[in-house]
Amino acid sequence: MSLLLDLFLTFAKVGLFTFGGGYAMLALIENTCVEKKQWITHDEMMNITVVAESTPGPIAINCATYVGYKQKGFAGALIATIGMILPSFCIIFAISKFLDHFLEITWIAHAFQGMPRVFMLCAFAAMLLINIFSVRISSIILMLTAGLISLIIFMVNKPAAKGGTWK
Repeated sequence: MSLLLDLFLTFAKVGLFTFGGGYAMLALIENTCVEKKQWITHDEMMNITVVAESTPGPIAINCATYVGYKQKGFAGALIATIGMILPSFCIIFAISKFLDHFLEITWIAHAFQGMPRVFMLCAFAAMLLINIFSVRISSIILMLTAGLISLIIFMVNKPAAKGGTWK
């Protein structure tokens, strides 16, 4: 198998089977690229992680780009990046094709209507817990006030799906 194909398949597997975002992917990237394939060393992986964390873009894609570039130059970087992005793109594209049909189902439309509230409450709870453990009362009051204001401003009552479209 050519190295370019191996790069593509390796990062497509990482992109397809890893859930939880870029940081969750780092463990699989390190396991694959350092231990199994030995494309990079552990020290290089640590350096890649630091650089990828400080540059714009998703951390896992930046790591894939670096590993691909180290192995096969620009072509390797391009192929590894495409391999990492393609599975997510295909899944989102497939979901978007059927989303209108799913939103015609009443309970799914109601679930989508409630999701912004749940996400906002989860973010608010996380913010509250972080501040409680940091034991800064003024910071807690400031964050609670900011959270309450953002809830009031951004939580507009969005209507459920009507006529098969999401508005």
